[in-house]
Amino acid sequence: MASHDPASDPGRIVLLRHGETEWSASGQHTSRTDIPLTDRGRTLARGNAELGRSLLRGRAPALVLTSPRRRARTTAELVGLHPDRVDDRLVEWDYGEFEGRTTTEIRIERPGWSIWDHGAPGGETPEQVSRRADDLIADIAPTLADGDVVFVGHGHFSRALMARWIGLPVCEGSRLMMDAPAWSVLGHYHTELRCLDYVNLRALG
Repeated sequence: MASHDPASDPGRIVLLRHGETEWSASGQHTSRTDIPLTDRGRTLARGNAELGRSLLRGRAPALVLTSPRRRARTTAELVGLHPDRVDDRLVEWDYGEFEGRTTTEIRIERPGWSIWDHGAPGGETPEQVSRRADDLIADIAPTLADGDVVFVGHGHFSRALMARWIGLPVCEGSRLMMDAPAWSVLGHYHTELRCLDYVNLRALG
């Protein structure tokens, strides 16, 4: 039997969530607020560089896109990625009036609230996030013929991308995790079926 050559596989989408910030550590919803990484976040991001190289199988990606937020751009730099461009579609879910608040705080006013089911007042609905994810996936699909594509972004939107990649409603992203910082890989099974190769991988630190 001939050995399998990974180089012949379709390109994959490799997701990287930004490193820890003060608000990600405290559970505060962070979208438009452009806050930096903590010192620990920078250290953990550097510690994930080797894992990223391994997931990319030692090959340069065909394309690297990053969110415009500095926490994402800094993380890309710390793991040794060189973004080809900033893409505004990679920003975090817009939390509107819930920016800076924790789920626990929000549920005091709105019991049972979930961003996945209800969205945020003054922010994005799940349907809007789903369309944004679908648009981004469709846009880079031709590039996958040339190799892997890396998205450096955020937690909730990365989870939305994972759900949409495998054809699930965006709300099913609630069942997937994406810690700060962590990698996930969206791949293919038998070339034609989209699957999740790896989810929420990070170096221990």
